[in-house]
Amino acid sequence: MSPDAMPTGAGAERILSRQARPKAASAPSAVLTLAWRAMLKIKHVPFQLFDVTIMPIMFTLLFTFMFGGALANSPKEYIQFLLPGILVQTIIFITVYTGVGVNTDIQKGLFDRFRSLPMWQPAPILGALAGDLFRYSVASMVILIVGFILGFRPEGGALGVLLAFLLVLTFAFAVSWIWIIFGMRVKTPESVMTTSFVFLMPLTFASNIFVELSTLPGWLRAIVSKNPVTHLATAARALTRGENPGDDVLWVLGASVLIVLVAAPIAMRLYYKER
Repeated sequence: MSPDAMPTGAGAERILSRQARPKAASAPSAVLTLAWRAMLKIKHVPFQLFDVTIMPIMFTLLFTFMFGGALANSPKEYIQFLLPGILVQTIIFITVYTGVGVNTDIQKGLFDRFRSLPMWQPAPILGALAGDLFRYSVASMVILIVGFILGFRPEGGALGVLLAFLLVLTFAFAVSWIWIIFGMRVKTPESVMTTSFVFLMPLTFASNIFVELSTLPGWLRAIVSKNPVTHLATAARALTRGENPGDDVLWVLGASVLIVLVAAPIAMRLYYKER
C-alpha cells in the first residue's frame, strides 16, 4: 500500500483505536463460562444424558425387583439398603465423561486454542469438572424420584440425603481427575470409555453396594472392606438413615484429598505439556 493510500483522519481512528484493551476475564468468570460450555454439549448431543437418566432407572428397577425378594424378603425393604448404593455407583460411573470430554476437545484442537487465549489456564479443566456437576445432579434426582416411587423413605430426611449427595459428589470430583489424566494420554474418547470399565466394574461391584459385608466369605470381605467405594456406600447409607457415619466419612474425605493431591498436579502438567 502506497503512503497516499494510507487512511487518515476518521479512517485511521477506526483502525487504530485508542480505547483501552478490555480486561481479561477473571478466573471465576472463565471457569463458569467453560462450565456453561460443558453443559451446552448436552444440548447438542442429547445422548450424553442417557447414562444419567436411563441407566439409573434401569439399575434401580432391575436390582430392586430381581434381588429384593431374595436378599431382603421384599423389594420395598431392599430399596432402603440399595438406593444409596445405586447413587454411589451411578455417579462414579459417569465421572468418566469428564475424561471423554477432555479427550474430545484435544482431538479437535480446542485445548491448543484454549492455551493460546489470555485467560486463567486451569479454567478449561476446572470448567469441565464444574459442568459435570449438572450431570451428577440430574442422575441423583432421577435415582431419588424412582426410589421414592418404589418406597424409599430416608429416615435422615432431606438433610441426610443432601449430605450423602455432597459426600458422593466430593469423591466423584476426586475420581474425575484420574479420568482427565487418561483423557490426555489415550488416543480416542472410546479408549477412555474402554479403559474406565476395566477399573470401575471391579471397584463398584466388589463393594457393599448390593449386599451387606456380613454375607461375604471372610477372604472376600477383607478385600471389599478396603475398597473406598465400600466406605462411601456405607457412609451414604448412614447419612440417609440419620445415623452417625463414623470413620467412613473421614476415610472417604481422606481418600478424596489424596487422589486430588496426586492426580491434579499430573493432569495439569499434562495439560500444559505440548502434545
